[in-house]
Amino acid sequence: MSDDLSGLTALLAVAEKRSFTAAAAELRITPSAVSQTVRALEERVGVRLLQRTTRSVGLTEAGERFLARLRPAMDGVHAAFESLDELRGRAAGTLRLDVPRVASAAVLEPVLAEFLAAYPEIRLDIAIDDGFTSIVERGFDAGIRIGETLEKDVVAVRVSDDLRMAVVGSPAYFAARGRPKHPRDLVANAHDCINYRGITSGTIYRWEFTDAGRDLTLSVEGRLVTNDAALMVRAAEDGIGLAYVFESIVADALASKRLVRVLAPYCPRFPGYFLYYPSRSQLPSKLQALVEFLRRRRR
Repeated sequence: MSDDLSGLTALLAVAEKRSFTAAAAELRITPSAVSQTVRALEERVGVRLLQRTTRSVGLTEAGERFLARLRPAMDGVHAAFESLDELRGRAAGTLRLDVPRVASAAVLEPVLAEFLAAYPEIRLDIAIDDGFTSIVERGFDAGIRIGETLEKDVVAVRVSDDLRMAVVGSPAYFAARGRPKHPRDLVANAHDCINYRGITSGTIYRWEFTDAGRDLTLSVEGRLVTNDAALMVRAAEDGIGLAYVFESIVADALASKRLVRVLAPYCPRFPGYFLYYPSRSQLPSKLQALVEFLRRRRR
């Protein structure tokens, strides 16, 4: 039975990470040990569960069907162990979080050391992911997202103040091209705009403004498209074009005058980041600890 449980744990890790090496790092054992454990499980059940190539690892059809039944059962096992921690009155275990890069920098990174010091028996496993991952399907305990992107069937806890967008460019860009006075000038004067492509949707984000209380959404043009906000900022500093990004991530560049802001009166505010998790009858103590910690930090 213990061999089966270790094999199931290893199989789940490989299926989620799509890599023996990444699974081994999570389980804190060697890649060869993971491979041998999974292979031994396959031999015991008599079915190949993983399809291995030199470049990737994936589930076979049998593996997909098996994992679909296995995940809820293993979640129940983990919940049972967590219930024992709660009876002992402590927050412990691995807390898996799915967080966009910007949210990690704004919400988690400033408080990581303090949180881990306060809860020495909690281990954080943070996946930086700018797409819209299903935390349930990927086995995460919780995630952080902008409020307006959350599904309605989740529990959401505000963990930041409101956010605001900013249109920025380098002094050299504005010296050469002039400053737009109204959002429509971005299109009318053919400004070079650095576009963002959504990682999950694959679509180009349309720039959003407000004008006299009315929403204004524009499709802008430019020679650079990326899915990385940090690259957008660097490109704007290099004079490639205008970037439309969170105000918080260009605060230093604005203060040092590497970037200049325009169209500020038209840039909207909107609800900021929320920690979210699936609705459940009893919140695990490790997640409850993080929720209460982030709430206290905002007071």
